[in-house]
Amino acid sequence: MPTIKIDGKSYEVEDGSNLLQACLNLGLDLPYFCWHPALGSVGACRQCAMVQYLREEDEHGRIVMACMTPVTEGAIFSLSGDQAQAFREAIIESLMLNHPHDCPVCAEGGECHLQDMTVMVGHRDRHYRGRKNTHRNQYLGPLIHHEMNRCIVCYRCTRYYRDYAGGTDLAAMAAHDHVYFGRHQEGVLENEFAGNLVEVCPTGVFTDKSLVHEYTRKWDLQSAPSVCVGCAVGCNTLPGERYGKLKRIHNRFNRQVNGYFLCDRGRFGGNFVNSDSRLDYPAQRDQDGRFQAIHGDAALSAIAQACRGKRLAAIGSPRASVEANYLLQKLVGAENFCSGMADSEQALVQRIIGHLGSSPALNPSLGLMESADAILILSEDVTHSAPRVALSLRQAVRNKAFAMAAELKLETWQDAAIRNLAQDQRSPLHIVAGYTTALADVASSNTSLATADQARLAQAVASAISADTGADERVTAIARDLKNAQRPLVICGTTAASAALVDAAADIAAALCAAGNLTMLSYCLPECNSMGSGLLTRNTNLTLADLIARTDEGAIDTLLILENDLYRRATAAELAQLFARVPCVIGLDYLDNRTLSHCHWVLPTAAFSESEGTLVSSEGRAQRHFPVHVPAHERRPNWQWLAALANSLDPAAQTPQHFDDICAACGHHCDLLADIADAAPDHLFRSRGLKIPRQTHRYSGRTAMLADVSVHEPKQTVDEESALAFTMEGASGSQSGALLPHVWSPGWNSNQSVHKFQSEVGGPLRGGTAGVRLLDHAQLDQPAPAPLPEPYAPRQGEWQLLARQHIFGSEELSVHTPSIGELAGEACLEMRRDEAASLGLRDGDGVLVGGTAVELSFDDSLPAGCATYSAGYRDTEHLRPGEWVRLAKAENWTRRRAELIGTDALGNGSSGADHV
Repeated sequence: MPTIKIDGKSYEVEDGSNLLQACLNLGLDLPYFCWHPALGSVGACRQCAMVQYLREEDEHGRIVMACMTPVTEGAIFSLSGDQAQAFREAIIESLMLNHPHDCPVCAEGGECHLQDMTVMVGHRDRHYRGRKNTHRNQYLGPLIHHEMNRCIVCYRCTRYYRDYAGGTDLAAMAAHDHVYFGRHQEGVLENEFAGNLVEVCPTGVFTDKSLVHEYTRKWDLQSAPSVCVGCAVGCNTLPGERYGKLKRIHNRFNRQVNGYFLCDRGRFGGNFVNSDSRLDYPAQRDQDGRFQAIHGDAALSAIAQACRGKRLAAIGSPRASVEANYLLQKLVGAENFCSGMADSEQALVQRIIGHLGSSPALNPSLGLMESADAILILSEDVTHSAPRVALSLRQAVRNKAFAMAAELKLETWQDAAIRNLAQDQRSPLHIVAGYTTALADVASSNTSLATADQARLAQAVASAISADTGADERVTAIARDLKNAQRPLVICGTTAASAALVDAAADIAAALCAAGNLTMLSYCLPECNSMGSGLLTRNTNLTLADLIARTDEGAIDTLLILENDLYRRATAAELAQLFARVPCVIGLDYLDNRTLSHCHWVLPTAAFSESEGTLVSSEGRAQRHFPVHVPAHERRPNWQWLAALANSLDPAAQTPQHFDDICAACGHHCDLLADIADAAPDHLFRSRGLKIPRQTHRYSGRTAMLADVSVHEPKQTVDEESALAFTMEGASGSQSGALLPHVWSPGWNSNQSVHKFQSEVGGPLRGGTAGVRLLDHAQLDQPAPAPLPEPYAPRQGEWQLLARQHIFGSEELSVHTPSIGELAGEACLEMRRDEAASLGLRDGDGVLVGGTAVELSFDDSLPAGCATYSAGYRDTEHLRPGEWVRLAKAENWTRRRAELIGTDALGNGSSGADHV
């Protein structure tokens, strides 16, 4: 480690780092704008200036940019000298020439990096008296608000959007002092990770539009550590609440998971907790079919009476916590509990768990994925099914550039130099799917095949790796790139609903391991706790079909359904049979849906922002989310309802009532979940003897927030289930990384302050990485191989369906957020242009598929005889991947679309049940 001098004091610093990183790692406050730990250095803003001296006797030195200056043994610098300070002050004054003085009304106020750096530099007086340049703002879609006049031309936005996230429709335009950052014309930003501009921008140019419209000062947001429920990746988040309403979701740094960035569904989709479809009170359906509100305790007593002595069965949920599913399983017995996944999906999840628990390959974190030097994706459009994975893969394909840079002794932080060196050279990424996916622009090859042929090609790749020969050029090229790599990565998933593909991915990984490669194997799962539900039901595996079959025998008196709209899992005919033959159905959920319309009792549960729970990601990482605020009305966490119901039914069973006890009991019950309690510290944890405050020390207005209710300040709610407190009193900073509710440090009010909590800039949190990996030491039996399908053959007059995921629209919960619903649009069916012409169809026509009309669009990358449908939409929920269908033109399509105006095209509105 080299030793350098800063202002006469010697420091040991990390070899290979730049001077800015070194200063921040040492705890020194050096202002900067254009630099970002995930983006590297370009030296655009000139704000991190320091003075470098040639030798001890040098009295003048020279100005250098710290972000562009490598540290070397014996180097001498000055940070606080007059020359460096004067230069930095002049730079920030020039940056502020055209900046509006709108801090009191700016949405970034109080969390603004520009404010922090201006104060840090000491700039106060404005000498320029001329007119400011002004710009017109653009409409960038329903998610992001644009205020170009606040720009300081640091280029962070375009470097992130274009270079890091792969976007193409945001750019720097014009020149000199008229540079404009925006689109060539107004319109929705097309990149799926555009929302990160909100945190990347050091000023208020890009802000959260939903927060702007219902604004709350950042220091008045109450927040808690949470986990995204938008998919199975398990990104760490920081939801912020005020007046009982979720105001925003920000990224929570986790080096091994999402790092500094979220996808737009995760960042903006959580506002479903504010939906008008939320359930507030327990309800009982009367003889007229209407639901009548009832007090919570009375509802529990009545439901317990309805369950006592009856034959119970239950359907869990892959979007509910492990603890809630465990309690429900314990209540009815493991043999009477179904995971709540669709039958085909449940079988695939269990097969995936078997492969991950028996494969010699490593199931990687997102951080480890970025080290891959060759990648094969089978069947998944990961940008839409596991979005944050796609962003990591975009970084992984740059590993060839970093290898080229290492040969020239260029450090990885020298971003512009490395990009110029590599140009378009990338590490190999091969995609085998049913159509051209969103990662095609960085892929070495894109192969579009029917699902059966994808599985056959993947098995051929596995054989080619083992035998070092390939049947055709495509197979040979993929096998060669994977085998020549040091850290190959194979990705598959459940979208294609193909057991043969899942097996083929595992076979390729096994062949690579046998060849001596450090191989990674990852599967994309559909929902936030699909893995947890699969682990919990590993030894029972009752399916929905099995449960429905029991109703034929009259074997179920009472059915409990946990946070699950079954119409997304089974056909309407199957569910009609289920509900007709079960005398009593009890539903627990937080959003109104069609399944609740068939329930006799409904209990309103708390959403992720109102409750504690553990979710297991596709990586097998168990992570805890904590309540950000107290549930309103008579909502309760699902586990509280179930624990209370179990205690009412059988007090002698001594069902645990405290969350930590439930979590521990779950770990004892299931070997694969044995370490689940280690996901976060228990409720007894204290930071310097105190609980950890959810509110910042700058939190204001608490004494007046409920003045319309009472002139007396009520006692703050006591959280007895976690180490967090619903107050601003307490201690923060020395806790586990799983218990970090917000980041702040003196002089650092923006999200840039996270480096004060890291072991080194860009490194893991000092409190440790949140979560615990559950499958690292699992020893499971390898699943029996699925039969290899016959080669695909098109059929005359029929099309085979492929499921197409959409980041906005396919996921169940986020579409209840108005902005996400706007972007989701309507379901559609895509087919080849020439095949559509044979049916007399044009782009935008309606097409009848499975008795339902949906909009038609074209995709000529599809294999002959295949068509894709929008997965997860109401109009297409009856369709299944691999199904053969006939297509016809919907003659009344124009009239039908007119009828949809003013309605929810996704069909995710009220179920028709009159909930109170």
